Amino acid sequence: MPVKCPGEYTVDGKKVILDEDCFLQNTEDWDEKIAEWMARELEGIQQLTDAHWKVIRYLREYWETYGSCPPIKMLTKETGFTLEQIYQLFPSGPAHGACKVAGAPKPTGCV
Repeated sequence: MPVKCPGEYTVDGKKVILDEDCFLQNTEDWDEKIAEWMARELEGIQQLTDAHWKVIRYLREYWETYGSCPPIKMLTKETGFTLEQIYQLFPSGPAHGACKVAGAPKPTGCV
């Protein structure tokens, strides 16, 4: 069944509510199983690699600390990936792909 946004789904026994842009409505519900489901269902990423997880964990930790996704320059500096590599990992980009899978709310600035 294709995922529609907004929508409500059950992932690994947890209720997941997505807003109109397919971002998690309740960011505290995020866990790695939900990240895997979001990557697969929303981004078309069948298997999250160590490289994906490096980006996801950095974004998640940054968001939990500062309440937003980091600027793109900080993301590339801290992960060691170029912007091109991040787009290879997350074809819809750092904001709409990576931040979404990391369970952060939709970025408002330039990520």
